[in-house]
Amino acid sequence: MVQSSAVVRPVAERRVAAIDIGTNSIHLLIAAIDPALHSFSVVLAEKSTTRLGERDPDTGDLSADAIERAFRTLRHCRDLAASHGVEQIVTAATSAVREAPNGRDFLLALQEQLDLDVDLVSGPEEARLIYLGVVSGMAFGETPHWILDIGGGSTELVLADGRDARALTSTRIGAVRLQREFCQQDPLSEPRRTFLQAYIQGALDPAVAQVKRALKSGECPVMVGTSGTAMALAALAAAEDPKPPLKLGGYRLSRERIDQLVERLLLLTPEQRRALAPINDRRAEIIVPGSLILQTAMTMLGAKELVVCERALREGLIVDWMLRNDLLGDRFAFQSTIRERTVLHLARNYGVDAGRADRVASHALSLYDQTYGLLHHDEGEGRLLLWAAAQLHTCGKHINIAAYHKHTWYLIRHGELLGYSETEHLMVAAMARYHRRGLPKKRHESWQLIEGRQERRTVASLSLVLRLAAALDRRPEGVIAALQVHPEGPRSNPSGFRVSLQPLPSSEVQASGEAPAAADLSLEYWSLQACTDVVKEATGLQMRLPASPAAGMMPIGSGLTQPGSAAAAVAG
Repeated sequence: MVQSSAVVRPVAERRVAAIDIGTNSIHLLIAAIDPALHSFSVVLAEKSTTRLGERDPDTGDLSADAIERAFRTLRHCRDLAASHGVEQIVTAATSAVREAPNGRDFLLALQEQLDLDVDLVSGPEEARLIYLGVVSGMAFGETPHWILDIGGGSTELVLADGRDARALTSTRIGAVRLQREFCQQDPLSEPRRTFLQAYIQGALDPAVAQVKRALKSGECPVMVGTSGTAMALAALAAAEDPKPPLKLGGYRLSRERIDQLVERLLLLTPEQRRALAPINDRRAEIIVPGSLILQTAMTMLGAKELVVCERALREGLIVDWMLRNDLLGDRFAFQSTIRERTVLHLARNYGVDAGRADRVASHALSLYDQTYGLLHHDEGEGRLLLWAAAQLHTCGKHINIAAYHKHTWYLIRHGELLGYSETEHLMVAAMARYHRRGLPKKRHESWQLIEGRQERRTVASLSLVLRLAAALDRRPEGVIAALQVHPEGPRSNPSGFRVSLQPLPSSEVQASGEAPAAADLSLEYWSLQACTDVVKEATGLQMRLPASPAAGMMPIGSGLTQPGSAAAAVAG
C-alpha cells in the first residue's frame, strides 16, 4: 500500500525516512520536516508484507526465505528514500529480530551489504516510540490514554497523558506468533478459542496490572488502538457505516461493535475472510488472533470504546529524530528530556552519589569540548552518551567496590535506558566499563557486543575522556573550578597536550566544609599523572601536567602498581 502527497518543498524543509522492520511487515515513511513550525508531514508511506517472523521451527532463526524477502524490501526502501533526498534514514527492528538467534547477524549483513544501520530496540523502547508516534497525531489534553499496539510478535500497552508516558510495557504475544502456534485449525473450535483467550489473558496480566497501577484515583483513560489489527477492524466497521469516513484516524469503535466483529470473524474460513474487501490476504490469516488480543485487553482494562490512530512506531521514529535534533516546540519539551531522566533514574536506583556524578560529567564534557582532534574525533553524536556514562560510571559499587567497573557494565547493560538504541545502550555501558583499569581487548564481551568500527572508535576515545574526568574527582567535595587543555604542536598533528586546573576560591572550599588547604590541587594532578601512560598507549600523545611535589607518586586506587607502568595500566 502506498500513500503519497505532492507538496511544494519550502527552502528550509528537511526530509527524513523511517523504516519499521516488524514481524509481519516492513513500513517505510518519508517525512518532510518544517523546522520553523516544529512539525512534519508525511510525503510517502509504504508497507510490504515480508513475514520476517516466519522462523525456522527447530532453531528459531530467521529463515533464509524471510531474510531474502526482507533484503529485497529494504533495498527498495533505501533506494526510494535516497530518491527523495532524505538526509538520514532512521530505523527500528522489533521482536522478530531481537528474539531470533541470528538476529544480530541479519543486522550486520544489512550494514555490510546495504550500508543500512538498523537499531535493534527493546520492548519498552518500542512502546515509547509508538507513544511518540501516537502523541504526534492526537491531542491528549489532560486525559490519560491507554495505547494498544498489536504487532506480529509482540503487543505494546502504554499508559500516557499529554506530558509523558507513565507506563511502557511489551508482551511476547502477537498476531503472527499466535496464528503460528495456536491456529492450525481455522476456524477455531470452541475449546481452542477458550484456551487461546485464557492464554492471552495470562500473558497480558502483568502488563495490564502495571498500567493500572499507574492510574490516579478517578481517572478513566481513553483506549487508543494502532497498527494492523485495529485498522482492519475499523475498516470493516466503517465499510458498513451509512457514510464511511475518508480516513480511519480518530474512528471510534464501541466495545459492543468490536465483540460483534470478532464473533463474525471467528465463524469465517480464511477464504471467506479474504473475500472481505477491507482485509488483504495476509491480514485475513492473522486477524482472528489479533482481534482476540484486542478484545481480551479491552475486557481486562474495562474499556468501553476504542479510538483508532493511524500513527505508530514509524512516526515515532520521526518524532524521536526531531527531539534529538532540537526541532520540536514546547508541546513535546517533556519528551526531549527522557534520555536524561532515564539515566538519572537508573543512577538513583543504584545509589550513585549524584553530586560526584554531576562533577565527573561536567569534567568529562569540558574535556570533550576541548580535546576534539586530540583524544577524539566525535562530531557530537557521542556527547550525550559520554554524559550518560559519566552519570553511571560508579553504579557497579552497588554490587561490590572490587572491580566495580565490570559490575557497572553489567548493570548498565541489563538496565533500562529509554530513548537509547540498542547500540547506544551498549556504548554507554562500555564507556563506563573502560573508565578505569584495562583498555578494551578483543576477548571482552563488552567490546565484542559493539559491532560497528566507528562505534568502537567512539567508545575507545570517549572512555579515555571519562577516565581523565573520573581521575579529577578524588574527594567527597569538589575543589576544581575549571580545567584547560592546551595542545602542543600543530592541531592537525599534535605531539601532546597540557592540562591545567583552576581551584575553587578558598571561600567556596571553606563553605563546603573543607579546610582552606584543600584548594591545593596536588591530589588531582597526582591522580591525573597515573593516566599519562594509558593516554600515551591509546593515542600516542604525551599528556603533560604542571610540576607538582606529588607528580611522581601514584594515587591510591588508580589501578597502577608502579609509576610509568603501561602494562599494569591495562592488566585489569
